[in-house]
Formats: sequence, C-alpha cells, structure tokens
Amino acid sequence: MTLAEIAEKLKALKSAVIFCHMRPDGDAIGAAMGLKRLLSGCGVACSVACESAIPEKFKFLPGTEEFSAPLQKDAEAFIAVDSSDENRLGRYGELFAKAKKVKFNIDHHISNTRFADHNYVEDAAAASEIVTRLSEFFGGVHDPLTANFLMMGLSSDTGNFAHKNVTADTFRAAAYLAERGADVNLIQYNMFKKQSRERAKLFGDTMAKIRYFEDGAIAFIAVTAEDLARTGATSDMTEGFIDFPLGVDGVEVAACLLETGHKKFKISLRSKGRANVNEIAAVYGGGGHVLASGCMIGGDLEEVVDKLRYTILQHLAE
Repeated sequence: MTLAEIAEKLKALKSAVIFCHMRPDGDAIGAAMGLKRLLSGCGVACSVACESAIPEKFKFLPGTEEFSAPLQKDAEAFIAVDSSDENRLGRYGELFAKAKKVKFNIDHHISNTRFADHNYVEDAAAASEIVTRLSEFFGGVHDPLTANFLMMGLSSDTGNFAHKNVTADTFRAAAYLAERGADVNLIQYNMFKKQSRERAKLFGDTMAKIRYFEDGAIAFIAVTAEDLARTGATSDMTEGFIDFPLGVDGVEVAACLLETGHKKFKISLRSKGRANVNEIAAVYGGGGHVLASGCMIGGDLEEVVDKLRYTILQHLAE
C-alpha cells in the first residue's frame, strides 16, 4: 500500500489504538505520539498503548502523560508503529494478533513480517520519518508539539543525524519539522547531553570494562542487574551506551548485553558495515536493520558472551 492509501483508511476511522514496542525508544514514542496527534486532529478518537511506561528521559515534552494509556478494547482499529512483528509488542502482541479489528502496521525495519491487514514498511531512517511524510495527507503538521515528537523520533534513531541510515529524505523531513516549530536545541540537549548522576556513574563503570575480541574487531559491554542496583540507575538509562564502543578505532561490531531478568539478556547490536547485524540478531529470533539490531538471549553472562561472540565472528568472516 502507498502512504496515501494508508492515510485515507486512517482518516476514515472513528477510533484507534496505536501500539509501540516494549521498552520504547525515542522513535517509538515520537512516531506513536505524533501519529496520535495527527489522527486526533482529524476527529479520530485515539490513544497509545505500550507494555512499558515511558522512560524518564522522554518526559521533557508535554503530553507524554498520555503515553501508555489504559487500553481501549472497543476501538475500531489497532495500529502498530516501529514494531517489526507482534512479539515486539510484548504482552500486547497476542492481543494484537488475535483481535478482530482493522489492523495497520507502519514500520521501517527490514525484518518486518507484514503482520497486519494494511502494511506500510519502508527502509527509512526512522518510523518518525515515515509518519512525517504521512502527515502530508493529513494536511501537514500544524503545531510545534507534534513537530517536536516527530523530531525527537528522527533524532533518536539517527544518533542525532550521525548514523549511516540518514538520507536526504531524512534531512528534508527534519527541515520540514523545524519549519513547523520543532525545537532542535531542546531535543538535542535532553536526548544526548542531559543525564543524571546515576547514569553518569553507570556509564563510566560500564565503559571501563569494555571487552575486545578478534584483535579489537568486536567489542562487548555488559550491564547487569547488580550494576544497576549498585549505581541506582535504571535499565532505560542505558540507551545510547552502545554508541561508545562502536566508536572505538578498529571496532567493526559492538554489542551491549543488558540483564533484564534471571539468565535473560537484551542484546543491542551495532555495525560499521562489515557485518549485517540484522542477520546476527535473527539467529536468536530478533532483527532490525543491517547496521543496528537487537534480540534476546538466555543464559549466564559468560555463556551469552560466548554464543554471541561466535555468531558475530561467523558473519564478520563472510
């Protein structure tokens, strides 16, 4: 389907719930809240549902209290944004899959399974970039808050417009949002500079223990439950940690191992181009993009390190 066709079907709705993935990042939040405001402006009764609460760092924008609202089970349609499959919706995944609703899927991950009735999947820099272009069919973005949410999503998934996924279309979307009132300085400060003492302590401790393999081509960082408890930090504060080891000279693939439960690790993978980390993540049931992906792996920390190191090495050698 084209964006224009998706827009026409969305505007015809009376009510909808927008779902985004568990442990939401800036793009998931920005795309969901931006779309919510576009739909509400067209008279569609709309809410956002997410398994997880909004992380503290994203609460600098007003309106975030509307994120992760009580589920409107009687809504006419369910819309998933920034989610490659139903499983990424966490506890809402089965509900989404089985619901007798009109279902939409708007996403930018190449691993997307096209799991809805109406799918729009494009290998764009961010889901928020797609929603920004979708706004054209809603008469455009008319207020600074909507522009800020979408700009936050763009900035988040592009590393403040520094990643290889940035294209001319990404900059055009950002320029449009700036024209519509997005506060780039506010977003850049809150997303990439501002941090608590707890996060600063956790960041320092974590980077002091970077582990290198294969003559420095692979770098691992790990954040355990003990690390979080010792520093007083929370797991959402680890967003962006992965960018530091990837920036070390000679590193081709970096991985962040975040302990989320007993023998459960959330893996974030980044590549400079020699390895397709989407394929690496797929080995463990995950996915994402060629240069940025994620998955979950079970086991003790050292067991997970060994598994992941072996898998990465196989893809680096290809």
